[in-house]
Amino acid sequence: MDNSGECCSTQLIDGDGVFNVDGLESFINEVKLRECGLSYAIVSIMGPQSSGKSTLLNHLFRTNFREMDAFKGRSQTTKGIWLAKGADIEPCTLVMDLEGTDGRERGEDDTAFEKQSALFALAVSDIVLINMWCHDIGREQAANKPLLKTVFQVMMRLFSPRKTTLLFVIRDKTRTPLENLEPVLREDVQKIWDNVPKPQAHKETPISEFFNVEVTALSSYEEKEEQFKEQVAILRQRFFHSIAPGGLAGDRRGVVPASAFAFSAQQMWKVIKENKDLDLPAHKVMVATVRCEEIAHEKYSSFTENEVERIEEAVHLGPIPGFGKKVISILDAYLSGYDSEAVYFDESVRSSKRKQLEEKLLQLVKPAFQSVLEHIGCETLDKFKEAFDKALNGGKGFSVAAHDCAQFYVALFDKGCADAVIEQAKWDTSRAQEKLRRDIDAHVASVRAAKLSELTKAYEEKLNVALSGQVETHLEKADNETWSDIRELLSRETRWAVIGFSGALSGFDLDEQRKENMLSAIKDHARGVVEAKAREKAGRVLVLALMKARFTTLFRPHAGFLWTVSDNIERINNDARSASLKVLSVMAAVRFDDERDNIEKTLSDALLDSISTATDGSITTVDPLASNTWEGIPSAKTLITPDVCKSLWEQFKKDTEDAVKLASSIQELSRRGDLRNRMTAWLIGIDVADEVVDVVEDAVEDALT
Repeated sequence: MDNSGECCSTQLIDGDGVFNVDGLESFINEVKLRECGLSYAIVSIMGPQSSGKSTLLNHLFRTNFREMDAFKGRSQTTKGIWLAKGADIEPCTLVMDLEGTDGRERGEDDTAFEKQSALFALAVSDIVLINMWCHDIGREQAANKPLLKTVFQVMMRLFSPRKTTLLFVIRDKTRTPLENLEPVLREDVQKIWDNVPKPQAHKETPISEFFNVEVTALSSYEEKEEQFKEQVAILRQRFFHSIAPGGLAGDRRGVVPASAFAFSAQQMWKVIKENKDLDLPAHKVMVATVRCEEIAHEKYSSFTENEVERIEEAVHLGPIPGFGKKVISILDAYLSGYDSEAVYFDESVRSSKRKQLEEKLLQLVKPAFQSVLEHIGCETLDKFKEAFDKALNGGKGFSVAAHDCAQFYVALFDKGCADAVIEQAKWDTSRAQEKLRRDIDAHVASVRAAKLSELTKAYEEKLNVALSGQVETHLEKADNETWSDIRELLSRETRWAVIGFSGALSGFDLDEQRKENMLSAIKDHARGVVEAKAREKAGRVLVLALMKARFTTLFRPHAGFLWTVSDNIERINNDARSASLKVLSVMAAVRFDDERDNIEKTLSDALLDSISTATDGSITTVDPLASNTWEGIPSAKTLITPDVCKSLWEQFKKDTEDAVKLASSIQELSRRGDLRNRMTAWLIGIDVADEVVDVVEDAVEDALT
């Protein structure tokens, strides 16, 4: 690349058709072309070899293209295509100097490069200078005719050609006025245009559809240098603001943004070298696609590097007020950057790639957005729990408190979500809300279960207190009304418990079945308390102690009691034993139903009448107490089985036998009048009786502990 003076130039395509990618990149960086947007122009020049093309460009645009040295002979000086930046012209104007079209170095038959370079110039340039000799105008064998044919032929290979300005520069103008030369030139041009083969679609298309034809003339540089320079200076003014309306290229179309010029030119030359027709609309879309993708990728990479981690770190610390607006602001900055760089590219491509970029950027922030929703959900759930507990502690009904708090905090969550929402994303927050509702419902269910458990335990404890002591008293009384009294007690206390429990449950908004189950459970608990107490009192030691205590109370009314001759010891003994048997029959089974059973009769028949039946050898009986079940009594309600009752009775008789014998001995001594022995026996009787009482009391105490 040549940076001599103020001009910057490079060989764009060498004589062998090789595109100078690195040179063009350096050139673009040097002249800062990417900053120009659409505000730049491309000017190229075509013409015969040694016709002064480079000289004209150097004077017109103050470039430094290599010029022919006339003293060394007319030979090819420009090989391939060279590119330079015009000095001190607005807008930025790039100038292309093309190899001559009729150079002897390539030969008459080697026209491939000539056509390729012409097509490239037409595809790229806004203005094409056609450098021609004045004496060729109107001549059939003019040097410019093959050039014009080439220009028009290759134009047909552009599917949708640019509106290019053809500026014919007549060199070495004679005395013939320009106004006389121009019509002849235009006629020549029109004839060439008419005779060029065209596609069917352009058979009748006028030349003005493809080209703006302008004509100017310059004096001979070698013979009238000063006049030449003055005319060039005037012509130079026409290139200022050349792309503005009314300028030389004011109605150009299909401009490639400056940032994509290098890529576009390279791809154009590639297609041309492959000898393919150049579809400019498709090329424009392709260039826009590649360049917009590059811009989008740059923005995406920058966002990934500079923003994603920062956003995620901020979100990690907790909810961010105004998260949605803050993210939108960041996204807008990057999208605006894309817009400003891609503004000049094809609108449909630009919009499509912008949408893709936006979607990709949104996907980058989506995890952070979801984290924000999680934070909002957790924070809202904590607030709900606190408010719910406070409402319950303040005496508010459970179901009312749950409903009101849930409604309020779900609405608060929705407000937080709205604050976090990124409008462009259209992300659905309903799942997050559903999760919060599930979490709230789970917490409500957990608290409800705990409250119901506490409530149940409280009423169970009330029943324990109300039933245990009184049931124990009734069982120790062990008379004909014992179970009737217990049933009445159970019914009364259960009824009051159910009424209170049912009222307490009404605030929990339970379905009828669950409520009924809980009330049934409290009833079962009450029965369980009674049954548990009955089983406790029906233990072998306690029952035996109660029987002996009952016997002692009836057989020996008080501590100072002394048997006399008139006392019917047998009757007293039978009454005492019968009362003791009552204890056994009462304790034998749980009687929740008001249905009579035959336990007492069975015991009485088997145990009180056993002496008489045993002495009567003629009667053969089956022992009713040899079983482990009572007739009509379920096993679950049996406290003492028949065989155990028999065993207890035998133990009871054994334990009370001495007291009966002693009573009989004292009575016999009394009958004899043996006062001394009677008193001795009486004293012994007291000791024996006291010993029996002590044994009973100790047994009861041991059983209880």
